[in-house]
Amino acid sequence: MADALIAEIEALGAKLAEAKASINRRFIGQERVVDLVLASMLCGGHALLVGLPGLGKTRLVDTLSTVMGLKGSRIQFTPDLMPADILGSEVLETAADGSRAFRFIEGPIFCQLLMADEINRASPRTQSALLQAMQEREVTIAGQHRPLGKPFHVLATQNPIEQEGTYPLPEAQLDRFLVQVDVDYPDRKTERDILIATTGAEEASVHQVFTAQELIAAQSVIRRMPVGEQVVEAILDLVRACRPGEPEGAALADSLSWGPGPRAAQALMLTVRARALLDGRLVPSAADVAALARPVLTHRMALSFAARARGESLAGIIDRTATAALGLEAAA
Repeated sequence: MADALIAEIEALGAKLAEAKASINRRFIGQERVVDLVLASMLCGGHALLVGLPGLGKTRLVDTLSTVMGLKGSRIQFTPDLMPADILGSEVLETAADGSRAFRFIEGPIFCQLLMADEINRASPRTQSALLQAMQEREVTIAGQHRPLGKPFHVLATQNPIEQEGTYPLPEAQLDRFLVQVDVDYPDRKTERDILIATTGAEEASVHQVFTAQELIAAQSVIRRMPVGEQVVEAILDLVRACRPGEPEGAALADSLSWGPGPRAAQALMLTVRARALLDGRLVPSAADVAALARPVLTHRMALSFAARARGESLAGIIDRTATAALGLEAAA
């Protein structure tokens, strides 16, 4: 590894440690969630946050916007939301001389960090407004291609319990999220710290650590980090073992309707580097692959009817498959 690249990685690692410390002052006791969301941003991807209301998902996104130096927007998804409410629209204006012309008014999607709150409450038509934006970082309106902010990240939230009045995201859109982050209840000690920190006269403040250009530069460093052949093979072993149509995944033929596509392998290839960097290491290992198995694969797989009838879960299947394919324990 070239000395210059090592120096860049170490400098970025120090900057990320400062960013994490700042974020964790406001988003208390959820270091795993912070690491996963930061990893997705370092890889230039989007994250789907799944958790009950009141667990701090909105607070996290607001904090990230400040710390990472990004222009943020928030959209509260509802059944009556229309695509134009997200993308923007053209309006006809009359000038002082009586001439008329169309002017485009940008929607909230023209930002750098978009929070799509309760994304599954919008209709499929409105959800589809994000498809091009998430993949190509641009939108097409009235035949014109309009670029979005650089960088551009979507952090979407979902409530895992309340399903009335919701529209499940299509598989093609789920696949565009680099990771799915499950936000759980805090433990007793963490909840005590949250009570003390958030109910006093003052709350902890955060400061900007990155700029948008520095984040783009960090994403370039991540892609230049080396990945050993053993890790590459571990990624392929895991992903292919989770596909019921492949010989490696034959044991899951009765448990899965479908498995992860090539985007899952690409996501693992990027996120293992980010995880290693956030952990203070220069190169990733097969243990990183196992630790990221659930966040990367869960939303890219579906249980069969027979598996649901048996009470199986995707988390259990992924853990068993990771253990068998990699010889390592998958992270909880």
